[in-house]
Amino acid sequence: MEQYQISKGTYFYAIGISYKKADAEIRGHFSLDDSGKQALLEQAKNSGVESLIVTSTCNRTEIYGFAEHPYQLIKLLCDNTKGTVDEFQKVAYIYKNRDAISHMFRVGSGLDSQILGDFEIIGQLKNATIASKKLGLVNSFLERLINSVIQASKRIKTETNISSGATSVSFASVQYILNEVTDVASKNILLFGTGKIGRNTCENLVKHSKNSHITLINRTKNKAERIAGKFNLIVKDYANLQEEISATDVLIVATGAQLPTVDKDIIQNKKSLLILDLSIPKNVNSNVTDLPNVTLIHMDQLAEMTDATLENRRLDIPRAEAIIEDIKAEFSSWLVTRRFAPTIKALKLKLTDFKNAELDTQRKKIADFNESQAELISNNIIQKITNHFAHHLKDDAVTTDESLELIKKVFQLEETIKHV
Repeated sequence: MEQYQISKGTYFYAIGISYKKADAEIRGHFSLDDSGKQALLEQAKNSGVESLIVTSTCNRTEIYGFAEHPYQLIKLLCDNTKGTVDEFQKVAYIYKNRDAISHMFRVGSGLDSQILGDFEIIGQLKNATIASKKLGLVNSFLERLINSVIQASKRIKTETNISSGATSVSFASVQYILNEVTDVASKNILLFGTGKIGRNTCENLVKHSKNSHITLINRTKNKAERIAGKFNLIVKDYANLQEEISATDVLIVATGAQLPTVDKDIIQNKKSLLILDLSIPKNVNSNVTDLPNVTLIHMDQLAEMTDATLENRRLDIPRAEAIIEDIKAEFSSWLVTRRFAPTIKALKLKLTDFKNAELDTQRKKIADFNESQAELISNNIIQKITNHFAHHLKDDAVTTDESLELIKKVFQLEETIKHV
């Protein structure tokens, strides 16, 4: 695909930070909750941004959108988070046009996930698109691109082993507990936070630990009760958090708070306590490690722990990449077609003007002029001519920009295109 102009005066960018260069603390500075995302979208709308989506997960925060310069998008992110521009520049990535498109495909297909094959991000992209659509911030280019990424994700799931077996940080946390905690079925396990990661962790715990001593706590108790009812688990009030921590052997924290919800002051345990913090920003204060009986593991450490399942998934990376290239080629073809469609439409209008003028002349000259037959023949000729030009412009062997300029010049289409 040759260089293209996606939108007049602007370029398509992907800007963001991820687990690759930004640790959990920095990612926390740029984390966006639902209200933060909404505020960012509204600011983008008021700033005249044409099209944009924003995602914020435990391992990345990203903006995909149109701008004259990437700083416009960086400013949106920094204005709505605790992060600064200086901080962003040290750990960020910025992709433009084709590179931005390729990046979205890798992210949405699980190839850029902290744990290979974790496809939860595709749900985030879908939700981000819905939120942006409500504000009219999704143009045809971005909608087509996201649908292509979703298509690639589906094919990779069904045609490769990239997502075989359980995936995600939720599963990695349970796997760690099973490997590190002896006689796990008899231990008291407390899950604090029942958002998406919390729910997935809970399901994996019940499935793999065979433990009937799992307690759930959530600030909104009815959310915890809905999950507990599904698995026949215990629910306690948020007010009982300190008491329940004192009785537990394993504490899993998966809350969505912007500040730590657990620190050493609420831990009174005399026995060993394993804490897994699955939150971004970190929801467990690092001061808990001042306590000699506490072990703290953050999700970034869990993601580094590979097993045979992940090794097997890596073998299918080339197949996944081939699928991405296949669908990217389809998207690129659509993009090129989109570029020359106004010119082809203008050409057809110009040829129709020629036809109408000639038919008027022939009506005056020919007494028994066959109107319907002349219309049919001339319309067929116009269609063949425009199809011929369209096929020429789709040919990879030609330079589309030069061909477009020649067609416009020969048929004097500039003024026509303005009104197409």
